[in-house]
Amino acid sequence: MKARVFVNLKKSVLDPQGKTIHHSLQSLGYRSVNDVRQGKFFEISLDPTLSADQARAEIEKMAKSVLTNPVIEEFRYELEAVEAHP
Repeated sequence: MKARVFVNLKKSVLDPQGKTIHHSLQSLGYRSVNDVRQGKFFEISLDPTLSADQARAEIEKMAKSVLTNPVIEEFRYELEAVEAHP
């Protein structure tokens, strides 16, 4: 099983890196960009014997305790079953 975890700053937290990227895009002529929020992405391979419920519990625990700072960041995740190829 594979998990993809997306971590972003909470909307209430200023994102200076996102603002810098936004300004750079605007100066390069990308005028249609209204805002940029930067974040982190993790792709995690999990034990294939875990059930979907166990995988969800593991990912939520990891995200809350290691991958994010819960004071300023939020996360979402996707789980994908990976087929075994002989």
